[in-house]
Amino acid sequence: MNTQLRPKAYFDERANSEMAEHLRPAHRDTAETLAYACRILGMTGQEAGLAGQITARSNSGSGYWTLRFGLGFDEATPNDFIEVDKDLRTVTGEGMANPATRFHLWVYQARPDVQSIIHTHSPWASALAAARQPLVVAQMDMTPFYDDCGFLAEWPGVPIADDEGVLISKALGGKRSIILAHHGYLTAGCSIEEATYLSVYLERAARMQIRAQTFGDLKPVPDHLAREAHDYLLKPSIIGATFDYWCRQVDRGG
Repeated sequence: MNTQLRPKAYFDERANSEMAEHLRPAHRDTAETLAYACRILGMTGQEAGLAGQITARSNSGSGYWTLRFGLGFDEATPNDFIEVDKDLRTVTGEGMANPATRFHLWVYQARPDVQSIIHTHSPWASALAAARQPLVVAQMDMTPFYDDCGFLAEWPGVPIADDEGVLISKALGGKRSIILAHHGYLTAGCSIEEATYLSVYLERAARMQIRAQTFGDLKPVPDHLAREAHDYLLKPSIIGATFDYWCRQVDRGG
């Protein structure tokens, strides 16, 4: 067999073409997608009582859809989401928003590209936050966060006012995720699916970092390789197919 050595760009282009043909994400409305996202977070161990938050920018542009306060991720259904305005007053549905989601308004205002935000106090990411450790991208599955995960070193307090929103949105900057010291994490996606994908993988990355550093200091992935993997693993087709897989897991009972 005569194998021709071809450049990586050839295979990347081919993979993109074939993924566009064969990976076709399911179509769901906003409430259904949010409900699945919540169930995925619950399935992956990110439930934190009522502290978990998920929002999706509403069509009005000034508010968002969110799980009504009082419910956990694992019990969310499409009927449990409400739309609130920029003052967190409910305009569609019944119930109230978690008052601590107020800082989401500031992220949406600063980042027109962001369509969905997830914030939780998941076990492993919260352990990093408690240790005040930024994420170290030291393995391929961590590369979606290469130069894309901020770090807020000081906890501003329970984010029920505007000051916390200013601090968190500034610390996030143009990145898709952030570790909040003494607190938890936040992911900001261009879709609900992307925010969920980042959340699941950030929790895994935190777990990996904590486990790996018991063997010594971590060695980051070289910049050029981390950047390449970051862009590849954040392809919309990969995110969509992964989200659909997790939805099937939820339907099977986890």
